[in-house]
Amino acid sequence: MSNANTPPAPPAGPGSPRDVPPLPGSFPIDQATLPEPIREELLAPDPVAIDTAAAELKDGLNRCPKCGATDIRQKPGSDLLICQYCRNEWHGARVEEEFGLGQGIDQLKGTVIASGARDIAADSASLMSFKCTGCGAEVTVNTESAMTARCHWCRHVFGVNEQVPNGAVPDAVLPFHISKDDAVARIRQFVGKRQLFALKAFKEQFTPENVVAVYMPYMIVDGNASADVAGQGEIKTREYTQGSGDNKKTYYDADVYQVGRHVDFTVDDLPLESSSERGNLDTRVNTNNIINTILPFDTKNAVKWNASYLVGITSEKRDSDVEQLRPRLEDQLLSIARAQVQASTSRYDRGVRWEHERLDVHGTRWVSMYLPVWLYSYHQPGSNGGMLHYIAVNGRTGETMGSVPIQQWKLLMAAITVGTFLEGIALWILGSSS
Repeated sequence: MSNANTPPAPPAGPGSPRDVPPLPGSFPIDQATLPEPIREELLAPDPVAIDTAAAELKDGLNRCPKCGATDIRQKPGSDLLICQYCRNEWHGARVEEEFGLGQGIDQLKGTVIASGARDIAADSASLMSFKCTGCGAEVTVNTESAMTARCHWCRHVFGVNEQVPNGAVPDAVLPFHISKDDAVARIRQFVGKRQLFALKAFKEQFTPENVVAVYMPYMIVDGNASADVAGQGEIKTREYTQGSGDNKKTYYDADVYQVGRHVDFTVDDLPLESSSERGNLDTRVNTNNIINTILPFDTKNAVKWNASYLVGITSEKRDSDVEQLRPRLEDQLLSIARAQVQASTSRYDRGVRWEHERLDVHGTRWVSMYLPVWLYSYHQPGSNGGMLHYIAVNGRTGETMGSVPIQQWKLLMAAITVGTFLEGIALWILGSSS
């Protein structure tokens, strides 16, 4: 029985709801008919595609595979781990072989991200707590400065191995090979060659024994890209001089050509600083750029993450995500593309001026890694907070570079002295020839 207040059903026919065309998306989309950029995006792999988490380490205990003890250290000068109880030695798994990171770079599509390179959660905490399986006590590790701690009751050694979303646990670590004594000697030698012009206060306070071992956070990126560049190149056809005496000028004639180049290329293990503080290259207040000068690192030998490599060593946390680092990656890829095409432009002896550039990044793979650096710092007082000088030693190769604060007046006096000396030599030569 119908209700008198119920409106009658709408009649069928033109204009009725049954005649309204189906909404977009009502039928499956044939991906093959989509434009290539959209199709590539839809077919791209899941952004978190490589699981590097170590299931056996999630309780925070790194155990010796022979006796089960947790007091584990890195064997100095090698990538080996050594048990302090039974003296068993073993090698950590190389991350490239474990997860196939050296393969398929030219086939990369979209963005592939390993576990330790995932976006950092905004509400993540720096303090991590573990319940000791030996005695039940609670052990806390502050990931801002340390990755290991010892239970004060039963002496179990805990390490932060679980890849919590706070940027503290990377996918891989490249262990130190250079010892502290070696690093101190290299820094002392570096400064010794520059003491003549060094700031007096710096020389008085120079104590290279205060050098610290630091694991620096980096994103190691593989990329599959192509680039197009276009501009003008010049080939010199004639060189001639007009005028005489002081009014003499040299001129060039050149043929001008429109030049275009296309290059397909891949990059393997390109390092990008993933700490915003270290990525700040403001040379008015710091010398962070020094750290880039001790590259490269042999990242192919990096091992799967294990906090035992960080016992007694400080570390800096990653605070930059993939999307924040992407513009810097694209800048470096464009630089690589320019270098790739340079050999093909050698016939333009007057050079090529690139006026248009286009970069297409087809695919990238991001892995978070700790790289070893010995670091000595000195703060030079001054305006705007002064200047922070660094001397850095590559913890694998020993490559050393740094910034030593100088006394400007000494440098100026040396320049004047050299200039006066050269002027005297020139006058003597002129006098001898007349």
